[in-house]
Amino acid sequence: MSAPLADRVAEDRPPVRRRRRGRAVAAAGAAVLAVGTAAVAAIGFGGGGTDTPAVSSLPPATAQVTRQTMLDTEEVSGDLGYGATTTLAGRIQGVITKVPLPGAVVRRGRTIYRVDDKPVVLMYGTVAAYRTLGPGDKGADVRQLERNLKALGYAGFPVDDTYTWLTATAVRRWQRHMGLPQTGQVEQGRVVFAPGRIRIDTVTAGVNRSTGGGQEVLRYTGTSRQVTARLEVSGQRLARKGVKVQVRMPNGKKVTGRVAGIHTVVEQPADPGGQAETLIEAVIPLGGSGAAAGIEAAVVTVVFRAAERKDVLTVPVAALVALAEGGYGVEVVEGSTTHYVRVTTGLFANGRVEITGDGLKEGMTVGMPR
Repeated sequence: MSAPLADRVAEDRPPVRRRRRGRAVAAAGAAVLAVGTAAVAAIGFGGGGTDTPAVSSLPPATAQVTRQTMLDTEEVSGDLGYGATTTLAGRIQGVITKVPLPGAVVRRGRTIYRVDDKPVVLMYGTVAAYRTLGPGDKGADVRQLERNLKALGYAGFPVDDTYTWLTATAVRRWQRHMGLPQTGQVEQGRVVFAPGRIRIDTVTAGVNRSTGGGQEVLRYTGTSRQVTARLEVSGQRLARKGVKVQVRMPNGKKVTGRVAGIHTVVEQPADPGGQAETLIEAVIPLGGSGAAAGIEAAVVTVVFRAAERKDVLTVPVAALVALAEGGYGVEVVEGSTTHYVRVTTGLFANGRVEITGDGLKEGMTVGMPR
């Protein structure tokens, strides 16, 4: 015979809301272990069986065995914006005569700002402009310049790593069009290379300011919208490159994204003497989604999916009972009698747990110990 009702597990806690889903699962498991201690002596199968004899006393509360898809998710806050900023330092000697407005988008071949009424021009590339380029120079930066000249319509030379007189001729044509001295050389700082279009984030040097010594002129970003979310190191199982996430916008719209990059960052403490915290930063581009239209910057919610179990039987975590022989069981209610069935647990999520066990079916009633 089963033990009296008072000896059953006497705990039915509501799920604790945590920022980290992994912690919530661990807490649920700990609660089951704790309450199970009280039931070890009372609930036993004996002989290694999987079922106990029926008893007539009913549990104080019940729940249904359901069949569903289990999702282990975690929600974290994220920042919607344009990504990291890049500082543009002034290399051309002179006086700044024109600067762009914050939010302006600059494309290849267009002026970013002007010094002595001469343009500093954007071109596309990943190699920074670190030297003056002229005939005889060789390198990846030469090829990068030639690609841009050709894209802007100044052809007549082979695109390679060598700056020839043909390259210089194309440069002179470009300089004439831009209102620059036609030297055939591209002085350091006259061209700024970026991977693509840029968006002006902040202008830090105004008109009439002297420049040319490497002082900061402005800061810029890319033009693509992206979300940056930070998780504790324990959340690394969630934030993996290529994993799909859902982004919930402040206006209620939901956008599906994919993690494009993972970085480890160290967040310094706000208070002196505090401890720095290591975090995992996930970058999620929003691509051409219109959900962010009209939103310059905002705090959004990023939903990571850690695991998914389709078409499984589940019960509330509180329905689990620790068994004297080890493991867990559930108290199945049939009419005016109950019996215990040993179960194997799977995924814990959202206050429920995946279970398998002999004879368990969808729609069965199980006891909820209090």
